[in-house]
Amino acid sequence: MSRRVVRQSKFRHVFGQAAKADQTYEDIRVSKVTWDSSFCAVNPKFLAIIVEAGGGGAFIVLPLAKTGRVDKNYPLVTGHTAPVLDIDWCPHNDNVIASASDDTTIMVWQIPDYTPVRNITEPIITLEGHSKRVGILSWHPTARNVLLSAGGDNMIIIWNVGTGEVLLSLDDMHPDVIHSVCWNSNGSLLATTCKDKTLRIINPRKGQVVAERFAAHEGMRPMRAVFTRQGHIFTTGFTRMSQRELGLWDPNNFEEPVALQEMDTSNGVLLPFYDPDSSIIYLCGKGDSSIRYFEITEEPPFVHYLNTFSSKEPQRGMGFMPKRGLDVSKCEIARFYKLHERKCEPIIMTVPRKSDLFQDDLYPDTPGPEAALEAEEWLSGQDAEPVLISLRDGYVPPKHRELRVTKRNILDARPSSGPRRNQSASDAPLSQQHTLETLLEEIKALRERVQAQEQRITALENMLCELVDDGTD
Repeated sequence: MSRRVVRQSKFRHVFGQAAKADQTYEDIRVSKVTWDSSFCAVNPKFLAIIVEAGGGGAFIVLPLAKTGRVDKNYPLVTGHTAPVLDIDWCPHNDNVIASASDDTTIMVWQIPDYTPVRNITEPIITLEGHSKRVGILSWHPTARNVLLSAGGDNMIIIWNVGTGEVLLSLDDMHPDVIHSVCWNSNGSLLATTCKDKTLRIINPRKGQVVAERFAAHEGMRPMRAVFTRQGHIFTTGFTRMSQRELGLWDPNNFEEPVALQEMDTSNGVLLPFYDPDSSIIYLCGKGDSSIRYFEITEEPPFVHYLNTFSSKEPQRGMGFMPKRGLDVSKCEIARFYKLHERKCEPIIMTVPRKSDLFQDDLYPDTPGPEAALEAEEWLSGQDAEPVLISLRDGYVPPKHRELRVTKRNILDARPSSGPRRNQSASDAPLSQQHTLETLLEEIKALRERVQAQEQRITALENMLCELVDDGTD
């Protein structure tokens, strides 16, 4: 008899465990809107969930430690006039989150470290450029303040959130609705899937489709795609017979898949969450009650099934914690935040180890909160890999950092001769930036502002005098 050789992998015994009842977030009215996004975004400081809201769109932001029952009057982030469809935390500032809505706008919000007393209604900036609903958001992995949005108008817009400007607009590449967009590790390429059943690799700065594959999955239902650390593309989709399917593709040779596996006949779209440090892909289907996970390696069959975490309740959405937010002392390699109808439940993935020491092999250096490039540097053609940090001593989130928005003088509307560095009012030469007319306008506006401030100071001084007089009486 021949012995079956078991594949060697340190991740063969990864197991999932739901958090105890007192570690869940209860009484949250999770959004019922029909949209295939994850409805949940999480970072080492906060948990954000899209919720039901009358007369507009809203999401709730909770400090991670605020487990238990959430007060029904807990402040929300409200500002959109239609349902919120997607939210995404900035990878370079744990207090900044972007939201996209059915109202065609994107809003970027500053979340304070303290619990606000009332709803947050004023975004730092509102980005307007889409003509239909905006359903996909994704921050650039290495460049500061660069945000991608994709809308029902079949357009992808890349913004500089620091100035409120459109850096790039890709409006003629997708003939139909865009289902997913993913950056590669250094943000030089995009992988997109579309209702026309085509998987595309796009160089956004050149505005070129560098590779494409029609019918990577032959079914009509939505497809998803993510880059792996080897530069391959992992996809989920459906066969012609509506079976769910996963695929691995080499963009240099799109003719044949590296791997293609049929899974089951459920009709929920599989959301892939990829961890490049371990090269494990987690598949969470909306409406499923399980998370399946696979390891991607260089050896056939390339996509190796590891295990399935199963529970009784179906998931409405899922949040995926960045690596720096995990507990390394417990050998935690992934943490999900599963949305139920009225609550959010953390699910912890662990590699069993006997030793209490830091496990170097489980935790290679991982992307930290520092940006590697400025927006202008990336736009000019520079690329940089993420700035890595060690998790040996655990990760402590930095204190509150404010996102400053410097809008460029919109009166200076002369056409540019190509991509250039966005100049703010403070760093552009006066001779280039201002005509005599705009100078006079600015001086007038500044005078009005100073006058208003002086009136405010006078009012405050009067109040102070009254308080002092009352005290002496």
